[in-house]
Amino acid sequence: MSSKVTKALNARFAKVKLFLCDVDGILTDASVFIGQEQETKRFHIRDGLGLITLRKEGVKIGWISNRPSAATTRRAEELKIDFLEQGKGSKVLAVQNILASTGLNWEEVCYMGDDIVDLGVLRRVGVAATVADAITEAKAAAHYVTELSGGHGAVREVIELILKAQGRWDRLVAEHSA
Repeated sequence: MSSKVTKALNARFAKVKLFLCDVDGILTDASVFIGQEQETKRFHIRDGLGLITLRKEGVKIGWISNRPSAATTRRAEELKIDFLEQGKGSKVLAVQNILASTGLNWEEVCYMGDDIVDLGVLRRVGVAATVADAITEAKAAAHYVTELSGGHGAVREVIELILKAQGRWDRLVAEHSA
């Protein structure tokens, strides 16, 4: 357990059944590259493997972004993300809709967000996490602030904490070490 993870926070991570996050600034470094034909984004490969692993371990995965992007849609399809919400509007309402479809509650959600549009969700979930380079208000609302910045493996950092709290990490390491 990380020195930043208290027993109480570890207990919160152990209850997670749904991992949701923002995209720009969490899964990416908040950069958007726009050319004449298309937009591109850089995603961290370990975040992707972490998301795949978490989903295989039975935790549902979703991304909620206020900014529609073909690059985000393509990456979500590659990783087989369970829920993708893109568009203007309340992120709280988007999460409520996902919760209604899954039968889960706020306490079972880990959400990662980094900016003002994420504050409503961060203040409601069982585990609120943000990245090292998030705005001050997101850090204040978070139960956990990553060592890493957005787009540089911060999602993977949180996923490992979830898997460790749920007693799954050592088995996964052993399986991949054989």
